[in-house]
Order: sequence, then C-alpha cells, then structure tokens
Amino acid sequence: MIPFVFAEEASSSGIGALGISPSAFIIQLLSFVIVFLLLKRFAFKPIIKLLEERRKTIDNGVKMGQQLEKEKAKLDEQAKQIVREARSEADKIVATGHKEARELVREAEKAAALKADDILAQAQLKINDETEHARRKLEKDMAVLVSDATEAIVGEKIDAKKDKALIEQAMKGRK
Repeated sequence: MIPFVFAEEASSSGIGALGISPSAFIIQLLSFVIVFLLLKRFAFKPIIKLLEERRKTIDNGVKMGQQLEKEKAKLDEQAKQIVREARSEADKIVATGHKEARELVREAEKAAALKADDILAQAQLKINDETEHARRKLEKDMAVLVSDATEAIVGEKIDAKKDKALIEQAMKGRK
C-alpha cells in the first residue's frame, strides 16, 4: 500500500517529526483492517478448514498404519503358528512313512525268505526225484551188465526168470 501523506498535516512536532501523517496512518489502518477481514472471511477460513481436513486425514492414516502394524504382527504370529503346525504334521507324515517303509521291507524280507525256502524245498524234491531216477536207470544198466557178464561166463543165454533172480541177488549184495 502506498502511504497517503497530506502536505498540510505534516508538521515538525509529534508524530509528524517522525515523518508519519496521522490521517495517512488511519487510512492505512482502515485499509489493513478491511483487507484483514476480507482475508479472514474468504481466505483464512477455507485455508484453516483445508488444513484441519488434512490434519484429520493424516491422523486417520497414522491410526490406520498403527492398526495395520498390529494386524501384521498378529498375521505374522498366525503364519508362524501355521508353519510350526505344518512342520509338525510333515514330521509326523515322514515318521509314518519311515515306519511303513520298514514294515514293507520286513514283509518283503519275510516273503523272500518264504519263497527261498519254497525254492529250496522244490530243488530238494527235484534232486531226490532225479537221484531216484538215476538210481533206477543205474540198476537197469547194471542188470543188463550183470546179464551180459553172466551170459559171457556161462556161455549161454539165461532165461528171464533166472536172469531176474541173479540180478536181484547181485543188487542185494551191492546195497
């Protein structure tokens, strides 16, 4: 604002000695009051209202942030609990799996032992059958040899009845 200084009021004593005109001062004071009242009504109230709303928004944001931190802490604890429970459950499952695997191995070993015993028993029966078969064949071959030897010694063919009796006698002496 430009100060209004009236020449007639300028005096060399009092306020005039300082270079201040009382009428100019009053006009400037009235101008200042009018500008202040206009600013208060049209500028300060909306600005204060806007600042108050902003402060409330910031306070709400801070409260939400604190609430979210609390909820995050709760969720972190719940997540840790879930992980502990899952780890415990996994350990139980693994232990059960190991136990079942050991049982399966034992059952497989038992089945293998039974099968091996069965195979050995069948092999023993087969060996006994083959031994008996070989013994019978050997007896027949021996009977033929005894018959041939007797024939060669006696010089004549012996009938079947005598031949059988000689073979049985020779076999009894052999056992």
